[in-house]
This record gives sequence, C-alpha cells and structure tokens, in this order.
Amino acid sequence: MEQLSLFDNRQQAAPLASRLRPGSLNDYVGQKHLLGEGKILRRLIEDDQISSMIFWGPPGVGKTTLARIIAEKTKAEFVEYSAVNSGIKEIKEVMARAEENRKMGIRTLLFADEIHRFNKAQQDAFLPFVEKGSIILVGATTENPSFEINSALLSRCKVFILKALEEEDLKQLLAHALKSPKGFGNMEIAIEDACLSAIARFANGDARTALNTLEMAVCNGRMNEHAVLCIEEDVLAQCMNRRSLLYDKNGEEHYNLISALHKSMRNSDPDAAVYWMCRMLDGGEDPLYIARRLVRFASEDVGMADSNALQTAVAAYQACHFLGMPECDVHLTHAVVYLSMAPKSNALYQACEACKADIRELPAEPVPLQICNAPTGLMKEMNYGKGYIYAHDTQEKMAQMQCLPDALANRRYYRPTDQGQEEKVKARLEEILAWKSRKY
Repeated sequence: MEQLSLFDNRQQAAPLASRLRPGSLNDYVGQKHLLGEGKILRRLIEDDQISSMIFWGPPGVGKTTLARIIAEKTKAEFVEYSAVNSGIKEIKEVMARAEENRKMGIRTLLFADEIHRFNKAQQDAFLPFVEKGSIILVGATTENPSFEINSALLSRCKVFILKALEEEDLKQLLAHALKSPKGFGNMEIAIEDACLSAIARFANGDARTALNTLEMAVCNGRMNEHAVLCIEEDVLAQCMNRRSLLYDKNGEEHYNLISALHKSMRNSDPDAAVYWMCRMLDGGEDPLYIARRLVRFASEDVGMADSNALQTAVAAYQACHFLGMPECDVHLTHAVVYLSMAPKSNALYQACEACKADIRELPAEPVPLQICNAPTGLMKEMNYGKGYIYAHDTQEKMAQMQCLPDALANRRYYRPTDQGQEEKVKARLEEILAWKSRKY
C-alpha cells in the first residue's frame, strides 16, 4: 500500500514559487516605480503599447513573471527561449513561425531569459525580426545590458530596471502563500511574524528564495496535538543555515553590531572588526550600507594619517556595488583590515565639528573684501578684491593675507596629530603658521 502524506496532493507537486506565480498586474508584488498606478510600464501594458524591452535586475524580482503577464495582457503568443539549449538554427525556426503569425495578425512575444548568455551571433539573429516587428523581444538579465547586449539590438529596446524586493513586499508574498489555496491555505500553520521577517531578510530581495525557504520550513514543521503545523525558530534557522536568524536591520542589534565594527577598527583590532562585519553580512545586512560606513570611518577616524584609507574604502564601495553578495565580502574584508591597521587621527572630524559649532553659535560673518571677486566696476569701487595677493606670484607660494573674518582671525579648527602621514602635515602647518606670525 502506498504511503500518503500531507504533501502528496498532485496540486502541490510544483514548487511553491511556481504555484503562486501571479497572473495579473494586480497580483504582482514590487516594482512600484514601474508598475504603480500611472507609472510608465503599467500604462504601456494596460494600453497594449508594448514594444521590445529589456528587464534588468537581480534574481527573483519577477522578470519572467512580468513577461508572462505582458504576454497574457497583450494576447500575444508567448515563446520562452533559452540561450543554453538553442542555437542559430532554432532561432531562425522560431523567427519563421513568428513571421507567419505576424502575417495572420498574431503577435509573438519572445522571452529571452538571461539574454546576456546569448552570444553575438544569436543576438544578431534577433535584430531583423525586431526591426520588422515580427517579434516583441523581452529580454531578462542580471547583468548590465550596456556591456552584455549588442548595441544595435539594445538601441531598439527600452531598458527597465527592476529592483530587489523590499522586506515588506516579501512578507506580503509569504503571508499570501500561507493563505492562498495554491499555497498552504488548506493547512493550519503557526509561524511567528518575527520568523516571516527573518525569511524576508534572508531572501535579500529575492521572492523565489523567500518562497522556497518557507516551503522547506513547512515541510520540516512539527504537527502538534491540535493538528496545527508549527514552524519553530530552530527549524527555520537550519533551513536558512543562519545562526543570526533574528538580526533586525532596523533594531537594536543592528546598531550594536555597527558600533562593534566601528570601535574594533578604531582600536586597531582587525580580527574583531572582520568578525563583526561578517556577523552583519550573515544577518542579511546590505553590503553597501557597511561600505558607506567604512567610507565615513576612513575620514573620521583615519583622516590625514593615511589618505589612502579613503580611496580604499571608496573602492570597496564600488566593488560591492559592482559585484554584490556573496562575492563582495572579500572586498569589505580588505577595507576593514586596511582601516583597522591604518594609523588613526580624528583631527578632520574635530575640525569639522568645531567649525560647525562656530557657525551655529556665532553671527554669520561677511567674506573679507580682499578675497571677494570684483566682476563689475561698482564692486571694484567698493574695494572688492582690494589687497588680494595671488599666492603663486610669491616666492613662498603663500600670501600675507587674512582669509578668515576679523572676528575669527586667530581661530584654529584643524589641529593635525603626529600619527602616520599626518606628522608631515603637522610639521608643514607649523612652518606655515610660524611664517605668517613673523610677517604679520
């Protein structure tokens, strides 16, 4: 006798993400910047004015789903095409059928998933049929189309950028999965809201990952005596392979960890700094957020002691933006270790804060006339620019000229330390101040 279970229902055979694929714009979640009421792509779809286009965005944000909705809405024949399984011969066969359909008044929407994987010859084969209107080409790519798609083909397509789904979007999808008959609506499932939030954070903007994780958690849930399937935190943690399950990017732990990272780098402890940085990544933190904090740290805590620190931090930010997770973790590690080991100076931060305090508390002083421009005759008559000395015309490359307002004439904001390269800056500034004091 064949053993049955809750999951042997034929309707449940397909993956959850496939079963819940929305069939209309009203059911589609996310991409409000394109599909919200009155937005350009929504208007094009609703007015049946679709032309060839490229959807560029990370995995699991609904590129394929959106193409299917467009095909249904426009009543076009939907053809999904793979670069991996087909060559030029297969493309020509599809194009020939599309041309016949066009003659009969039937439009063909050709969806090319991962269009960046099509080689130049394959992409060129689409071009004449796109130009004639035999097909509406909808390509989906996770790569920058400027680099991966032939310029001739790209120029005939409108590029729409799809964004990673927000955490609330993903929670909406998960809640729908628990209630929908196509999902788990026929089961009584107990799961805490914090666990749904954890799944949404773990998915990092990817709806497919979120739904697959929920499905795995349901399959491993525990049935209690009341026939309620309970999804517990420890089971969910195993499904996600994450110990930092309930890390909250907007809560106390978020601020505790970023504080730990900053203070470890400030204390020149690379091991602790790397640990806290990896803890944040493991909890689903946006690597660009970490990179932005490193850029700030580079000037606030290292500053002129090693000006290369800022360049390293900015380069790490660019690498994170270019690669994303998981590859960019090593670039963040590079920057974190560099900043930890760099000599430290907060002189720039102190200068900025002291200057801001004066601006808040003191009257707004006028610019000294000697460093004002005098573009008109009247302004010259009013002594604008009178007494200005062009520093490059002097032997010392410094002028006997006051640049601060009279009320702040002797104010010092930047006070360099003797750490790292700032020691040379300090010596230079002392020479400048001594020279000016002798001359005045």
